[in-house]
Amino acid sequence: MPVPIPRQRVIPAVENGHDGGAAPRTDRPTGSPTDTTRDTAPRGTTGPQTEPATTTEQTTTDVTDAPRTTGGPDGTDRTGATSGPAAPTAAEAAEALARIAAGSAAHPGSGPASTALTLLVIEDDPAGSLNIPSLLDSAELTVRVRTARNLTEAERLLTDDVHCILLDLALPAPGPRPAEAEDGTEDELAVLRHVLRLAPRHAVLALTGAENSARGPEAVRVGAQDFLYRDELDGRLLSRAVRYAVERKRADHAQRQLTESRLRAQENARLERGLLPTPLLEGAPLRFAARYRPGRSRALLGGDFYDTVRTADGTVHAMIGDVCGHGPDEAALGVELRIAWRALTFAGLCGDQLLSTLQKVLENERSDDEIFATLCTVDISPDGRSAGLCLAGHPSPLIARQGHLAELLPYDDNGPALGLLPQARWPRRQVELGRSWSLMLYTDGLIEGRIGAGNQRLGQDGMVSLVRGLLGQGLRGDALLEAAMTEVRALNGGELTDDVAVLLLDRMVPTTR
Repeated sequence: MPVPIPRQRVIPAVENGHDGGAAPRTDRPTGSPTDTTRDTAPRGTTGPQTEPATTTEQTTTDVTDAPRTTGGPDGTDRTGATSGPAAPTAAEAAEALARIAAGSAAHPGSGPASTALTLLVIEDDPAGSLNIPSLLDSAELTVRVRTARNLTEAERLLTDDVHCILLDLALPAPGPRPAEAEDGTEDELAVLRHVLRLAPRHAVLALTGAENSARGPEAVRVGAQDFLYRDELDGRLLSRAVRYAVERKRADHAQRQLTESRLRAQENARLERGLLPTPLLEGAPLRFAARYRPGRSRALLGGDFYDTVRTADGTVHAMIGDVCGHGPDEAALGVELRIAWRALTFAGLCGDQLLSTLQKVLENERSDDEIFATLCTVDISPDGRSAGLCLAGHPSPLIARQGHLAELLPYDDNGPALGLLPQARWPRRQVELGRSWSLMLYTDGLIEGRIGAGNQRLGQDGMVSLVRGLLGQGLRGDALLEAAMTEVRALNGGELTDDVAVLLLDRMVPTTR
């Protein structure tokens, strides 16, 4: 593809503080250097040359303030820009810009504001009445100017180091015939729409004549950051408009990133919240409470899972489990196991038969052969006085019977975790619950928290002591779980690193006299 050859644009000579025949400059010490160099366009293979594009680079002292908007009665600022959408708050913009700082090279002009800017001018001005380098020189803005006479040249000169585009709306529209709007009239902003599609990440200034005053605000509505009148253009105005356009584009980009992040977080929250279980205990004389906290940052779902249902015969089935690992794959596998457990329970399976089937589900759904899951299932008889207990590598539940200290249920017949041994068996143990009781099922994230700054863990014994103290204070149900989670975090010195799930079932029968 032919590449335009850069040519030097006429710039007023600046020597010894004098600008040609103009009055001497007083803002630069005598002898201060002023570099005028050429900014070459990207080069490709040699071939036929098209109309040459012009790029110049000019370096001066930057004393221009950042852009400010002074509103007028017509809703425009002093640069002619219409007031745009509200910018994000300082905290939101800082958060978004911090997230995209690592990839700022991919976004033109991103990162901290710089005094050196690159301006791509797209205009066809044979008479040379629009002398952009001269205007910017009078505004004392450090700038590199690239000039393209048509959109083909502009596309070749449009690189990631370009901060802003100054587009003459009088340029002919691209294509063999003028573009038309939906109502059949000619689209006067077709060239702007083309540039916006060509440079979606660049700030764009629209240049128009005073006789087409309505075209400027319409250009901003279409997507330009600001508009300027050709007849009113001067160095100070252009300098201010370029900076304003670049900063507004950055703010718009940050706001868009914040909005996309919020929408994505809301979608993830709805999805994960929909995957959390809804206990089915209608008709059961039991109170249910649960607490769930994933170890992953900003997640609602982890590798831990639990569920509780009541079958038609009045038996209450409860389950809690833990998939090894903390990522989204483990969380998804935990949801699959929970749903499979509920379906198999309603189908009438329990004990070894149910766990053997769950192991087959795990083996077929896990992403790696090393993945396993621990599980604890309890099926409480309709009268509420006894239960069947199955443990698959999982900690034994805690029970607090009325008139007795809280203790752990027997775990002598604990079977292996699901997914470790292909032909494993899981015995079902019958346990007595009593008349009134509280049964707490939990995952190891609760007992693996540290105690203080050392390496000592809370452990099952520490958890039992902690729950005994809370029960002694008269706490039950949700209040008991909330206090237990708070105290465990306090002993750990902060948030727990592992997923935590706790499920509590209470059966309180009033004492008859």
